[in-house]
Amino acid sequence: MGKKLEGNGLWESSRIILPEHKEAYLKLMTDRQRRGKPELDEQEVQLIEQVLIDSYNSRTAVTLLVFSPFDDEELTGVVTSINTGRREVKLSRGEDDFSWVKLEDIISAL
Repeated sequence: MGKKLEGNGLWESSRIILPEHKEAYLKLMTDRQRRGKPELDEQEVQLIEQVLIDSYNSRTAVTLLVFSPFDDEELTGVVTSINTGRREVKLSRGEDDFSWVKLEDIISAL
């Protein structure tokens, strides 16, 4: 009985579990690992904005920590454009390699 509950035996020994049920269960387990976005205080937001402006004005590299529900992403590059209407910054990592990052997704900037 113990071997049926190990590895893939849980799914193989239960013939009444449909593939759709298995996928839904696995999706539920993945969604439970999702985490919420941290709230930044006003001082931290101002520090992030100042680092972005300094990078834009002096064309120096900046490292951004961008929020993701499962794992934060670290991006390094130079801020080449600031779009205040869409609240995004364009982070260039090379000549043709760039990405638009939303300001509300930035957790920290160095």
